[in-house]
Amino acid sequence: MQGIAALQPYVIAVFLAWAGLAKLSSRGHPDKTALARLVGPARAVPALRLVALAELAVAGVLVLPPHEVWEGTAAAALSAGFVGYLVYARVNAPASSCGCLGSHATPLNRRAFLRAGLLLAMSVAAVWAGPLRVSAWLAGLGVAEVAVLLGLSAELDRYWLTPLRRLIVRIRKPLAMAPGGFPPPLEASLRQLYRSPAYCSVSRWLSSDVQDAWDEDGSRYVSYAVGGRTAVFAIPLWETDPSLVRVAVVDEPEMAADRAP
Repeated sequence: MQGIAALQPYVIAVFLAWAGLAKLSSRGHPDKTALARLVGPARAVPALRLVALAELAVAGVLVLPPHEVWEGTAAAALSAGFVGYLVYARVNAPASSCGCLGSHATPLNRRAFLRAGLLLAMSVAAVWAGPLRVSAWLAGLGVAEVAVLLGLSAELDRYWLTPLRRLIVRIRKPLAMAPGGFPPPLEASLRQLYRSPAYCSVSRWLSSDVQDAWDEDGSRYVSYAVGGRTAVFAIPLWETDPSLVRVAVVDEPEMAADRAP
């Protein structure tokens, strides 16, 4: 337990330094944050800078030896202030962002409270911090704690969570349907068609919009007029790759004979 307590000042210092620098380098206007509601719009920017300087000051004393009780107490007081600020924001300005990492317009959600609560618990543990004896498992714990704090920061979602969600959607293809289910709408097939090399190769000669469309043997067939002939595209129903689209240009009498009952 002593080793865990000795680790906390460094983890807290990393987070506070990052939060303070983010506030100082923020180019946005904190008008939509709860801080503007608390101190007034005219004083929001100076207040944000003052909080940033306090975070940097506490981060500085936490990493400099020796570790005194008052240093952890200062971190705990700052963290308790964060929790109180979030409670105020939830009650008085629930639609605002907290501005915890600058003036980013992120909603005040459960993750912000979890982050502040975790920071407070770590700060309380830092009160009893002693000299840190570095070991592999403590280093791993420190990395994990920093990762959790960053993961609870909605302000960073655009850097990792949003790309991850896009990757999952691209891999899982939740809108794709298995054979035997309801076929995708015609508009989806047409979007695939318009991106296909087959369509691009004959699009200049098309003289009509979609004339007919029907599904058969796992493919959707779409026909267009090409002068006195007909272009028929075969679009796979259960695949989304545009390169799989095929085209054939046929005479209209043959087309009519093929479709006749």
